[in-house]
Amino acid sequence: MSSPLFRVFLLLLALAAGAATAQSPQRVNIRGTVTAFDGKTISVDARGVGPVQVALPEAVSVAGTKAFSLADVKPGMVLGVTTVKRADGATVAIDVRPIPATASLGLSPFDLAPGATMTNAALEGQAVSADGSELVLNYKSGTVKVLVPPGTPMSQAVPGNRSDIKAGETIFISALVGDDNKLTAARVQVSTNGVKPTQ
Repeated sequence: MSSPLFRVFLLLLALAAGAATAQSPQRVNIRGTVTAFDGKTISVDARGVGPVQVALPEAVSVAGTKAFSLADVKPGMVLGVTTVKRADGATVAIDVRPIPATASLGLSPFDLAPGATMTNAALEGQAVSADGSELVLNYKSGTVKVLVPPGTPMSQAVPGNRSDIKAGETIFISALVGDDNKLTAARVQVSTNGVKPTQ
């Protein structure tokens, strides 16, 4: 096993350690800056890890990114909201994104930050509070009230193409770890016109 791949695997598993997850332990999320792309392999300076290489199969589509804000949120919209618990017990968003209406709803651990939870849910209510905006999210088996402070990262995935993957762009890759420890992209989102993936 090469040292960079070993570090990526351990780092991303460590971020999710201590929490049960439905996600396969052989799937890892890679966030960082593209250093090269030859049409088949993406070289990434991965956040907190260093250089890694990820194979990009022809069948995997590439998403771009555009800006998203609370002004774009509508009642009933399905959102992917990553949250953490604040010291006072409040559930606070650290990322908000629209996701397909067909996405499975529910709560699951997520590795964007230590102790983070991903909530896939439909917007049931929205109000302004002293600390920002409050969203009431219905994730099918329950509801949760989430505080969205000013400046919370938000973005939206849009159709893109392989030519968007260029050195200097910010990238998010959901990758599979093969038996040979080779990383293969299953989902890719890259920055577009300066708008970066926030997940």
